[in-house]
Amino acid sequence: MINLTEKAAFRLRAFLRAKGSSDETATRRGVRLSVADGGCSGYEYKMDITSQPHSDDLVIEEDSVLFYIDLKSSPLLEGLEIDFIDGLMESGFKFSNPNASGSCGCGKSFKAGDCTPAAVPCS
Repeated sequence: MINLTEKAAFRLRAFLRAKGSSDETATRRGVRLSVADGGCSGYEYKMDITSQPHSDDLVIEEDSVLFYIDLKSSPLLEGLEIDFIDGLMESGFKFSNPNASGSCGCGKSFKAGDCTPAAVPCS
């Protein structure tokens, strides 16, 4: 479902270790990945570190990274590729989504067919 480049997997594992603690929840620490209404194209990607999955989360492991994805976001994230770029002008996670019918220049938001909510201009 989610595809990670080698750089993205390395960065995510580093973030998960850095946010770690010595308790047993560290073994369930992962990335909550979702989409929310917003951004300049309609939907925006959300990523947070968590060790508390919700009871209805879809749990996926890719390259030793646990992802927790809510059921509403799941169809919009099917086949998503996450890369990490590190350059002079831009650094961070970059998303390539086969479900997107368009995206904005910042690469952090997208629209998907007829189900995209109203967009909000980029700030």
